[in-house]
Amino acid sequence: MQAFDKVCVLVTGAGRGIGKRLAIGFAQQGARVGLLARSKAELDLTQLEIDHSGGTAMRLRADVRHLFEVQTAVDRLRAHFGPVDVLIGAAGVQGPIGPFQENDGDAWWETVETNLKGAVNSCRVVLPHMTQRRRGKIILLSGGGGTRPRANFSAYAASKAAILRFAETLAEEVRDHNIQVNCMSPGGTYTHMTDEILRAGAQAGWKDQEEALQVRLTGGMAPERQMALAAFLASDRSNHVSGKLVHVKDDWKRLEGAAVSPEMFTLRRVMKG
Repeated sequence: MQAFDKVCVLVTGAGRGIGKRLAIGFAQQGARVGLLARSKAELDLTQLEIDHSGGTAMRLRADVRHLFEVQTAVDRLRAHFGPVDVLIGAAGVQGPIGPFQENDGDAWWETVETNLKGAVNSCRVVLPHMTQRRRGKIILLSGGGGTRPRANFSAYAASKAAILRFAETLAEEVRDHNIQVNCMSPGGTYTHMTDEILRAGAQAGWKDQEEALQVRLTGGMAPERQMALAAFLASDRSNHVSGKLVHVKDDWKRLEGAAVSPEMFTLRRVMKG
């Protein structure tokens, strides 16, 4: 039996980037995957890849900024695959790049809406059935700037920091319902966001330019390492882990079967390196 045989996994932002990687990964491990994104063309490609590998998935076209669209999509998913067991909140945009005072105001808030409101809407829709069934896993993706300042990416950084605190707070509220909420930091990965940084040139700053160039040259973090962490957080092996921020480069395997200090792997921790 595969690791997630017949488990229903909803992945937002499944049309591209890390969301697509994780959607394919869970399908390969036997999950029935709900693919949620705005772009029909991107959803079609993800679905095609999963179909060709023998997996099971369902396309759900919706904008995570709109609660009604997400609710309608999840209702469709539940009718076909049953209630959502695992939510992977990967929908996100990078938003305006450059000094805050030069950012377009509407684009700045649209970034926060997609990243933060999208995560909130997704949680709001799946939680009632998770609570009723007294089980569920929620994994929200963190990103650069979530734990430290990131000049020239203020909208993205602010939204990701807010997601971290939201996850920690929600985890405390649903702990007694046997629902675990965690944030996963997937590491640098070559996606469309990498190209956005490179196109931005000096507006992005020299450090982000160099990091993006390195990611483009190497491909960044291996998909297998990202999937391994996501699979752990989505499995019963992590039932004692909630309200945590775990980076793919962390020694996260020591979390399995071990007591976790309240201050470990949280937004308040001192980051190394």
